[in-house]
Amino acid sequence: MIEILNPTLLARARDTGALVGDILQTLKSRSTVGTNLLDIDRWAQAMIVEAGAQSCYVDYAPSFGRGPFGHYICTAVNDAVLHGRPYDYALADGDLLTLDLAVSRGGVAADSAISFLVGGAQPPESVAMITTTERALAAGIAAAGPGARIGDISHAIGTVLSEAGYPINTQFGGHGIGSTMHQDPHIANTGRPGRGYQLRPGLLLALEPWVMADTAELLTDADGWTLRSATGCRTAHSEHTIAVTDDGADILTLPSA
Repeated sequence: MIEILNPTLLARARDTGALVGDILQTLKSRSTVGTNLLDIDRWAQAMIVEAGAQSCYVDYAPSFGRGPFGHYICTAVNDAVLHGRPYDYALADGDLLTLDLAVSRGGVAADSAISFLVGGAQPPESVAMITTTERALAAGIAAAGPGARIGDISHAIGTVLSEAGYPINTQFGGHGIGSTMHQDPHIANTGRPGRGYQLRPGLLLALEPWVMADTAELLTDADGWTLRSATGCRTAHSEHTIAVTDDGADILTLPSA
């Protein structure tokens, strides 16, 4: 299903997106050395409930997961990259943490992810990987506008990732979003320009470049959810929800501050 939002729903999407951006920034500021992943999940739950929003994750049970996710945020550390299920782990100095959050409010969902290093340690390879996903996300957003096609976005993202030397996995990528978190079209992180669905104003897309340092192969953790790099290498993931407009694309999941 592909939804095109009317102005009323688009205004709600902007509200939901700002909420997601604000929660992620608050959680980032609280995620210090010694912070437990389960505490991050509890903080996310409290902020979602206080805002009158609903989690898109707690009851989420797609075919690629094992039962309902059961948590309010994805927390992926180091070699974990996607669908990281929070568990009893205290963050260490230099850990590479990805927080991925999707909530719904007013009948419209928004989805965003940030990767960052915990504490004072700043391994150059990890910094470069995070920066590359952010640059790829910016390139994908710049390629999104009325008349462009999904392949144009995929090509823009993939060009940045491949030129930086990272293998690209196409099993998971960006997606449409609206009244539900995951919708068509699928947006692979590499592709051919001029192909696929043609973008229209009112379309919401979640773009999410993610990479693993030296492999494109994923392994599923024993929790049935967390996806890790097959080689144990580090990973990074950046995501924004955008709205296609008459003039290009607006980022909805920036923090309101």
